[in-house]
Amino acid sequence: MSKVSSPAGRVSALAVLAVAALVTGAAPAASAVPVVPAQQENPYQRGPDPTPESVEAPRGSFAIEKATIARGSVQGFGGGTIYYPTDTAEGTFGAVAISPGFTESQSAISWYGERLATQGFVVFTIDTNGGLDQPDSRADQLLAALDFLTGSSEVKDRIDASRLGVLGHSMGGGGSLSAAKKRPALQAAVPLAPWHTNSNWSDVTVPTLIVGAENDAVAPVGMHAEPFYAGLTKAPEKAYLELKGADHFVTNSPNTVIAKSTLSWLKRFIDDDTRYDQFLCPPPKPDNDISEYRDTCPN
Repeated sequence: MSKVSSPAGRVSALAVLAVAALVTGAAPAASAVPVVPAQQENPYQRGPDPTPESVEAPRGSFAIEKATIARGSVQGFGGGTIYYPTDTAEGTFGAVAISPGFTESQSAISWYGERLATQGFVVFTIDTNGGLDQPDSRADQLLAALDFLTGSSEVKDRIDASRLGVLGHSMGGGGSLSAAKKRPALQAAVPLAPWHTNSNWSDVTVPTLIVGAENDAVAPVGMHAEPFYAGLTKAPEKAYLELKGADHFVTNSPNTVIAKSTLSWLKRFIDDDTRYDQFLCPPPKPDNDISEYRDTCPN
């Protein structure tokens, strides 16, 4: 997986001193070498060092609260629930908006709210304006939800508006792809069992993880998830996770494999947190839970 540039990629003071020593022949004094805390090396990093246990745990290290946004109280989408960390000692957080699928309410994707928020994200699980809304409409609603989060919500001061992502199930998954196309400044997209009539996503330049289900009869992977992945020809990074023996609704209930992959993707690309590379590269191998995994990890 290629590394995304960040403040951590700037030349360190230590490197400068080392170059000076080579030129002058003098070793830098120990007192002249700064000790840079990890938080300064990556100002977006949140939470303790991840472990195999922590990325699979139902809850992370952050205490959270939630706020209800009533239907009709805002424009552009159908309301929803905001889950957010209560402690801001580490700074602001990245944020994600999540759309349910055709005829679904936010209850179908609510489990992502608590799970991701306790790991250090502000999460907005939304209701759409109507249950029959098509994917492109859901894309507009996801973007409207992010604009509300960062512009006028009660938690706006907790969010870094430059670090945003989208998720969605079914038509909401197609909507997350469409949202990534419409707003290339997004940092990550995770379509879950996505459905869309378009399979050409060559305009998407957002790192995208697609989650498919092997036995999906509603959005068969051969017609949706797989060609969507193949169509992401300009995405700087992409991955395709296919769940073995699973149906279309596997993403609507707590699932350790989905949670681990989604969390690692969001941490890596919204928070630029390379500590999570270990859970993406080398890629997961097919097993009792995974029927297939494709990715852009380099050899």
